[in-house]
Amino acid sequence: MEGDVLRSVRGMRIASAIAAGGLVLGAAACGEAPDDDNNAGGSGDKKYSACMVTDVGGIDDKSFNTSAWKGLEEAKKANDNIDIKYVASKAEADYEVNLTGYVNQKCDFILAVGGLMSDATKKIAAANPNQQFGIVDANPATANVYPMQFDTAQAAFQAGYLAAGMSKSGKVGTYGGLPIPPVTIFMDGFADGVAHYNKTKSKNVQVLGWNKETQKGSFTNDFAKQDEGKKVSDALVAQGADIVMPVAGGAGLGTTAAAKASGGKYSVVWVDVDGCESTPDCAALLTTVVKNIPDAVKDAVLKAAGGEKLAATPGFVGNLANNGVSIAPYHDFDSKVPADLKAEVEKLKADIAAGTITVTSKAQPTK
Repeated sequence: MEGDVLRSVRGMRIASAIAAGGLVLGAAACGEAPDDDNNAGGSGDKKYSACMVTDVGGIDDKSFNTSAWKGLEEAKKANDNIDIKYVASKAEADYEVNLTGYVNQKCDFILAVGGLMSDATKKIAAANPNQQFGIVDANPATANVYPMQFDTAQAAFQAGYLAAGMSKSGKVGTYGGLPIPPVTIFMDGFADGVAHYNKTKSKNVQVLGWNKETQKGSFTNDFAKQDEGKKVSDALVAQGADIVMPVAGGAGLGTTAAAKASGGKYSVVWVDVDGCESTPDCAALLTTVVKNIPDAVKDAVLKAAGGEKLAATPGFVGNLANNGVSIAPYHDFDSKVPADLKAEVEKLKADIAAGTITVTSKAQPTK
């Protein structure tokens, strides 16, 4: 499903890159092959090499690229015979070049990060059937590409319920980087969590920035520009939202910084990796919808380095039941979240994991 949706937005992605401006200029570097500048391992000939190609957000996006790299670092710690390195994509035009560069360097495991890389990974993997690939947040359905996907709608459902319970204005908001499955799945779950709260409590908390039924909402068209993230969240706050969930990688840092500077006017639900561990804006973060990318990547690389051939089927789908997704501790908000609301959010985890509550999204990953 995810691959089909991604292919359907090809035209939109070109327009989005133009809208993002700097991304197109970055394509000037697409003739450069990956080098060893970011080599974090030794140079022994017998090392097992795991090589990562980032999405355009870069290695320091405090989000999915950062998480994937952490997974490689953890794999290296567990097995010092593993050699790791990465190359950062400056634009979508870099994907195929960077992947091909690592094929030419004879990397043992090539990791693509992000749903936008699905088409490029599928193409390069098909052309190199004996090469082991892995990808985060997509499933190109190619035999030699091991997909690592996450049903973040489940944890986002918890976050939506929590946000609805914490909102003083009766309005919460969310926005994305691009309308692609790894993004909209968070927004769907968040909206449904708010709806569940409204149904349970006979309330009418509104969700700004996303309509699950029409799949229309607010987007930055960028995963890196913090000013774009701030611009979108400023608009949501102006409409009354006092809690905002950005699903836009590094662009969302514009929202967390502004929320922190607002002195409590509004707070933020972060995504992917615990924002209190990855951003300087913990004071403004209610919680994080965590995607356990590090463990998924670490396990995949360790298995591959141990001689296991990783295939497209069955791949890995993280959910609440297998700890592939979760919500982070409340940190600075711990004393502010009522005990009964904490208990209700925790019970949602158990009910969703047990199947008592079913969370749905058109963007949910399938094996």
